[in-house]
Amino acid sequence: MLVVRNLTKSFAQKEVVKDISFSIEKGEAFGLLGPNGAGKSTTISMICGLLPYDGGDIRIGDISVKEAPMQVKRKIGVVPQEIALYPTMSARDNLVFWGKMYGLHGKEVKKRADEVLEYVGLYDRAKDKVETFSGGMKRRVNIGAALMHTPELLIMDEPTVGIDPQSRNHILETVKALNEDGMTVIYTSHYMEEVEYLCKRIAVVDHGKLIALGTKSELCNRLANGIVIGMKVNQMQETFVQELKALHLVERVVTNVEEQSFDIFVSSETVIGDVIACTTRHGVRVLALEVREPNLEALFLQLTGRSLRD
Repeated sequence: MLVVRNLTKSFAQKEVVKDISFSIEKGEAFGLLGPNGAGKSTTISMICGLLPYDGGDIRIGDISVKEAPMQVKRKIGVVPQEIALYPTMSARDNLVFWGKMYGLHGKEVKKRADEVLEYVGLYDRAKDKVETFSGGMKRRVNIGAALMHTPELLIMDEPTVGIDPQSRNHILETVKALNEDGMTVIYTSHYMEEVEYLCKRIAVVDHGKLIALGTKSELCNRLANGIVIGMKVNQMQETFVQELKALHLVERVVTNVEEQSFDIFVSSETVIGDVIACTTRHGVRVLALEVREPNLEALFLQLTGRSLRD
């Protein structure tokens, strides 16, 4: 369905997307993760044809985004992070408007609008103005706008930011059902559990580079021989942190200065004694300590040095 090959993009001579390549199969749900500034939004904008790319190629089906952008746009539906609706128009009128933009007309567009409103659980609010809706309801109409022309590829950029749990669950179930019905989905989120729930494969982007790609189990297996020691202390000392990083079998130390805590990635639990001894030498008091098995959140921290929500 989608092939991204050797993609590059620069702004003011700064390269923000660096030779990224991946492909997505028809009917797949694909997660794209990265901290703020990683390059994922720029990558999505180029896939949508909103930004020109400097090098490489993007193909949806057998069509190049660069060579035939309008053909590509007919095949995709985009759910942007910001609400893209007219607040003084009703939910149905918004969907009819966007349907007409994609070439639907007459009875066809009105019928499709009602189908989509039913799908996103807002048929009973069809005539109400969008400005009267909650944030979660607006996001559901936003998704509906992207579904009006029955796209082959649905691209969703942070669709659940700032909404209530009920609307969030409804959106996740809607996306799950769309994918199970055969729609290909690219999903980005700051919530790791959403990506784990929805996506078969996941790509991690950081500093403009693709640094990991695979299924959840394949990615977690990269930490299979190690564990994560989570530790909260009473004070953060630079000399203490440096000694932690230098300990044998310690692969990486990720610090959270605000919370005075560490995530210490180690290749064997035998190093725990050395970590405790290090705290004693520096007069650091341990307030909390836990040992965690490898998971996707731990891998993300290890690869990027940051939490997904940072």
